[in-house]
Amino acid sequence: MAFDYKKEYKSLYMPKVNPTIVEVPKMKFISVNGCGNPNEPDGEYQQALGILYPVAYALKMSYKTDYRINGFFEYVVPPLEGLWWTDNAISDDFTDKSAFRWTAMIRVPDFVDEVDVEWAKREVFRKKGLDCSSIYHMSFEEGLCSQIMHIGSYDTESVSLDIIDKYIESNGYMKDITAARRHHEIYLSDPRKCTPDKMKTVLRIPVAKRK
Repeated sequence: MAFDYKKEYKSLYMPKVNPTIVEVPKMKFISVNGCGNPNEPDGEYQQALGILYPVAYALKMSYKTDYRINGFFEYVVPPLEGLWWTDNAISDDFTDKSAFRWTAMIRVPDFVDEVDVEWAKREVFRKKGLDCSSIYHMSFEEGLCSQIMHIGSYDTESVSLDIIDKYIESNGYMKDITAARRHHEIYLSDPRKCTPDKMKTVLRIPVAKRK
């Protein structure tokens, strides 16, 4: 059976609807940086997804090619994730979607190295003609965070974020959003196949112990 990160690491991918504190370990991702409203049909965000998924699946299916990745085992491609911020301030106030800055990313197993990602990018270009040059291999250790499972549309995330804010304050923590630690979302539902009121999104906020 293929290794499924969502099932093996439930504390990271399937939090409760009430906030918790979690220590997020170092992980590897394939990532694309961009800016602008993610809902624009032909915007940078949609273009990023259009190359991230093919590269993620090229890596997953590499064992069916002549290319060999050391330590490879079969796995389920993890869900799409995103880091979000704006240039105006280091905050999680995202009312103006055109001002978004983001990193779209998909987790890859620890056995995947930069050379493997470069191979996958070349493979996608060879097969599909897609320019994947903006994709890069990233190691990311998030550390101490508070997270919650948001159920509902992306536009109602503020309700869950308010709950997290109160939890952080009342439990002796403070938000620790910096240039290296961003508002983080993990998308567990496909909006093309799920009604907005039932969509599940992990909302994760970096925190530090209040001194």
